[in-house]
Amino acid sequence: MFLTPSFDPSAQAEVAAPGAVLRLRSDRPAAVLHIDSGRVLLGVREGEQMRHQLGVVEGPAWLDAAPVLLEQPCAVDMVAETAVRLRSVPRDTFLRGFAVLPASVQGLVRDLAALYCQQTELAVSRLAQDAEARCAQWLLRHAQNDGNGALRVTLHQRKRLIAAQLGIAPETLSRVLRHLREHGLIAGTGNVLALPQPRALQRVAGG
Repeated sequence: MFLTPSFDPSAQAEVAAPGAVLRLRSDRPAAVLHIDSGRVLLGVREGEQMRHQLGVVEGPAWLDAAPVLLEQPCAVDMVAETAVRLRSVPRDTFLRGFAVLPASVQGLVRDLAALYCQQTELAVSRLAQDAEARCAQWLLRHAQNDGNGALRVTLHQRKRLIAAQLGIAPETLSRVLRHLREHGLIAGTGNVLALPQPRALQRVAGG
């Protein structure tokens, strides 16, 4: 490995308890985390739980080197599964260690980092699409004609119960409904939602 935290006297070891959130999606870390020991879950949190697990990192390993190297936000949430012994290396220190590598190796590492970020973003995107599809299917299944040729859905249950039926968190349901509203696929407020574009909603549902 081209840089180990032991080379940096400022990289003091810390211990994170199980369940500790080490990184959140969209974070732009100013430092790179090196896991000396322990396991970290990668995925998408909803509320206080890891709703969708996409991978596991077990130390010793760099945790978030790829997004830091490419100056991109983290694509996933990172949560300690066990007690984790870790070190935080300032980004500038990390990049100085990276800069001593031969140019060909730097290119290879950047390519691998870019591929990792792309694949991670794709996996997270598919999770969001899946939630949208389930929500669209539910809306169409519960749609009724309002007597004027238009479709509408009356929400007889609380959103948290609807979210439970769909297998998603209430926060996810709210986000999906907001997204559908922004794209003109649903309209209205309160408990009654109009479906002004049922064909477009059907496409979201996968039909």
